[in-house]
Amino acid sequence: MCLNNKILKMKKTHIILVAIILVISSCQVTKNYQSPELRNEALYREYSRQDSNTVARIHWKEFFTDEYLQQLIGQALNENLDLKMAMERINAANAYFKQSKLAFYPDLNAGASVTQSKLAFPQGFGLINNSTQYDLHLSSSWEADIWGKLKSNKKAALASLLQTEAAKRTIQSQLIADIAFYYYNLMALDNQLDILEQTLENRKEEVAAMKDLKAANVVNGAAVVQSEANQYTVEVAIPDVKKEIRETENMISFLIGSPSETINRKSLGDYLIPDQLSVGIAAQLLQYRPDIQTAELNFRIAFEQTNVARTAFYPNLRITAGTGFSSLDFAKWFTADGLFANIMGGITQPIFNKGLNKANLAAAQAKQEEALHNFRKSMLNAGKEVSDALFALNTAKEKEVSRVKQLESLNKAVDFTKELLRYTETTNYTDVLTSEQNLLNAEIEMVNDRLEQWLSIIALYKATGGGAQ
Repeated sequence: MCLNNKILKMKKTHIILVAIILVISSCQVTKNYQSPELRNEALYREYSRQDSNTVARIHWKEFFTDEYLQQLIGQALNENLDLKMAMERINAANAYFKQSKLAFYPDLNAGASVTQSKLAFPQGFGLINNSTQYDLHLSSSWEADIWGKLKSNKKAALASLLQTEAAKRTIQSQLIADIAFYYYNLMALDNQLDILEQTLENRKEEVAAMKDLKAANVVNGAAVVQSEANQYTVEVAIPDVKKEIRETENMISFLIGSPSETINRKSLGDYLIPDQLSVGIAAQLLQYRPDIQTAELNFRIAFEQTNVARTAFYPNLRITAGTGFSSLDFAKWFTADGLFANIMGGITQPIFNKGLNKANLAAAQAKQEEALHNFRKSMLNAGKEVSDALFALNTAKEKEVSRVKQLESLNKAVDFTKELLRYTETTNYTDVLTSEQNLLNAEIEMVNDRLEQWLSIIALYKATGGGAQ
């Protein structure tokens, strides 16, 4: 009867303890995460279309159809060292995430030792002056996640893992844009070099023509030396363009993880500028731009770390247990006399720790606010980049229309001034020189206008999140 009463009391005690733990667990110390609200309806300046189609959905192989450019991008995605380093950061974050999941389980440690001691007279009571102790033990401890600290740490580790993956996609999107940027620059430099080399041939012919005109007393010696100076002006410009070509090829080689080499490419004139490119709606930036995703995940990490800081104000329940063998006689080491075991449960409630918990919470909350501001800043920056690229594309197209008309007029001006120089006395070679230089500059700028359109398209593709998928 007495034994039954004891069992009944123990059951009641257990029920009370379980009830207390359930009540404590029901207290909401940590908060559930929610994405911040953002005002993004007007991120694209003077762009009111509500079409949800966006170029960010287009795979880079479909967006960049040049087979040489595709080969360069493909090699870069396999060999670029920044991407490889990003992969290692993902592996490290994944290891920490796996560890955060195992934090819910008890730990288990084993140890074995042999201790040889020389005893002082009082320690051995004058009977022995040395001893040997043999120990073998297992120990385990478990922390109850009553307040959600371990759960918040796990969520923070998951957000950190996702952040490294988003960071990798950011590098990938930037890498694709950079390679396309340098590739189109390279083609534009080729076109400029062609123009300069053709102009140089024309200038050489012009020098010969001026010498003939001087021999015929149509022009004087000043016209001849001016024509020669005009030729040398083009000659000194050619090495600069060749230098830019070599540096651009070297940069592309670096990006694709290859030693510097010649880059195969086509001509800039082989491509038609796309008529329309849809940027979608601003709310889609969070879906497609990995740098914005990184910023939000950084905010989530800070949010969960604030949760962890809150739990430090509440009791910590830990259960520890140990078992093993200990003996002063090796022969009796693994016997019932040498066996020991213990178990202990304890609750630790912080009372006064010099304001450390308050400081940690205040710092965590400040970092959370900072991360929130950075997230909002990243959205504003994304909207700015899209708006800049859209406007740059439109202005480059406008310039090209006017540039075509300018080239027509300048070609006529060169022809007219040459005719006037040859058959009349109303002009001199300075007029020819000026008109030819203006024509050369306009031809170079025409190439730059087309390049600017392509660079704006590349910038728009990246700004909307293209290349990251």
